[in-house]
Amino acid sequence: MTVQQVTDKKGKQDAFDIRNEVFVVEQKVAPDLEWDEFDKLDSTIMFVDYDEYGTALATGRFRVLPEYGKVERICARKIARKKGSGRRIMEAIEKEAITQNVSLLKLGAQTTAIPFYEKLGYEVCSDIFLDAGIEHKNMQKKLS
Repeated sequence: MTVQQVTDKKGKQDAFDIRNEVFVVEQKVAPDLEWDEFDKLDSTIMFVDYDEYGTALATGRFRVLPEYGKVERICARKIARKKGSGRRIMEAIEKEAITQNVSLLKLGAQTTAIPFYEKLGYEVCSDIFLDAGIEHKNMQKKLS
């Protein structure tokens, strides 16, 4: 299995297909809330984890903001959950952040995903808030 930073049309479509499957179909997030202007920016970096057969398993995106890096849209297909795909996506994002001299990462985690992020060293830094009707908390991690 390998994580790739995707820049071509096929790679981006793989990322969008996973997000559609997980967020729009499975979690019933309205499409107009899932797809935003950041998907179209060249500065938004997308990652996809592929298995040895080229099947796209998980995805995530990363943006560098003035004071921190923003981790977004982390998700894995059902067949890839609890098998390391999400961790590989997060490791690739952290590696990219370090390459870009980003020392702080922030993300909005669905409350059900908080244990996953805590295992990776992220800490909760907010109260619960709703995003697309789903409970979230902000989390952050300082990179060394």
